[in-house]
Amino acid sequence: MKLYYAPGACSLAPRIALQEAGLPYDAVRVDLHAGTLADGTDFKRINPLGYVPLLELDDGQRLLENAAILQYIADLAPDKKLAPSNGSFARYQLQERLNFIATELHKRFGPLFYDAPEAIQTETRAQLSALFGWLDNELGDKDYQFGATFTVADAYLFTVLRWTSLVKLDLTGFDRLSAFKARVAARPAVRQAVADDKKQ
Repeated sequence: MKLYYAPGACSLAPRIALQEAGLPYDAVRVDLHAGTLADGTDFKRINPLGYVPLLELDDGQRLLENAAILQYIADLAPDKKLAPSNGSFARYQLQERLNFIATELHKRFGPLFYDAPEAIQTETRAQLSALFGWLDNELGDKDYQFGATFTVADAYLFTVLRWTSLVKLDLTGFDRLSAFKARVAARPAVRQAVADDKKQ
């Protein structure tokens, strides 16, 4: 398998999942600003949408959305319990959370990464703070989003939470969410994935 990634991007989530699953893969770095690979290849020849992550299988098939990629990786290593079994209600709850992270959190960071007008940035921060408040309450006394077991949804949420420091979005008051972020960061597979993301 090949994982097309960019340092600091949401492609860290499948990198964490692959590390947690113990699956071998080749990491292919994408320069998102230039839209090219290290050898100069136009990345849009591989992904016409031009963004990461993209997971390419050995037979050439490709997946290019985090929610799908993360579940695919989890299903390759069912013994790691990175996702509940297919068809179970718990699996649909995982899909619900993955979609929440993708659409309500991940995409909402856009105005904070780019030069959006101040009013839009202020509104975006307020919206994210409200969503983080909901998540903080949802976590309760659980180690991870669905209890004691780490799942691919935790890899994705952790990836998004890392962006809060980049955009100076304060998590003060969200004690459970901050503890969750620290707990995930301490996992050996996560530490390795973060280190690889920076150096490759």
